[in-house]
Parts: sequence; structure tokens; C-alpha cells
Amino acid sequence: MASGSLSSKAKTMSGLELLARCKASPDLFPALDDALAQVVGHRLFTLMAIDWKRNEAERIYSSRPKEYPLGGRKALGELTDWGEIVLISCKPWIARTIEDIRGAFFDHELIASLGCQSCLNIPVTSTDASGILRAVGTMNMLHENNHFGPEHVAKAMPFAALLEPVLSSWAAG
Repeated sequence: MASGSLSSKAKTMSGLELLARCKASPDLFPALDDALAQVVGHRLFTLMAIDWKRNEAERIYSSRPKEYPLGGRKALGELTDWGEIVLISCKPWIARTIEDIRGAFFDHELIASLGCQSCLNIPVTSTDASGILRAVGTMNMLHENNHFGPEHVAKAMPFAALLEPVLSSWAAG
């Protein structure tokens, strides 16, 4: 969780109040980190921007920069089932156990070493000039075993929408 981004009063705010606070924040990424820790819960929060021209994703925010540094890049290559769901179909993805994570991410051992055994990935989407919905990034939350469910998707989706203008301009480069 980002330190100092939200006051102690914010710890008791509703999801809608936190959403409004994030929208007004001059430092959006840490504000999202704090708000989503409150609303959804996570031990690790990262944001990835998708560069379809280079066919890679770049980490643009991390709540644990020592383990997951900014600027870290992942080649998209041949997409896995995860990539097809999140990046192509633009649908959220839930991993309930470390076994689910192992099937999707090469860095599953590092994830497990941080005490994370479940994952929620929310695509950040934008409609391109042709009217096609595309993923321009992902909002990624990881937590203890079996933490995430459909109710967390519903709570997180409005926060992902706040990232669309930022990540669309990032993708346009």
C-alpha cells in the first residue's frame, strides 16, 4: 500500500468516496493503490501499460518496487489463456490459488514468496479510432489464497476506468 496517500479518515470512506478522491488526486497511481487496498484488498498492486507496437507490457506502478521495479517489461509473445482473456477479450481474470497463478505467470515463485496466492487482473480498455475495444493496460492485485471473487471485480472495475485516459495516451506514445 502506498504510504501517506490517504488520510486516516479515508480508511472509513465508501467505495464511491474513494473513487471520487482518486479521480481528484494529482498522484493517481498511489491513490488507486490505497483505495483498492481498502475496497478490494491486496498485498501487491501493479499497473502495466500495453505497447501493442512493441508487443510488450511495461510496469508503470508497483506497490513493491524492490520486487517488481518500475519499467519492468514483459514480452507478450504468443498469448497464453490469460492473455487471450485479459488482453484480447478485455475481461477480468481471477486466480484463486497459486496453482492458477503458476499456469499463467513465469514469476509465480516470486509471487508466492510475497505471500500472494490469488490474483485479480482487470483490463484497462479504450476504444480505438476504428471503434474496436482494446486493452491499453492492466490493473493487477495479488493477495492470500482464495481472496478474490466476482464481488471484487465489480468493486475494482470503476477504478480501472480512471486509468483509461492515462494509459491510452501512454499506448499512443
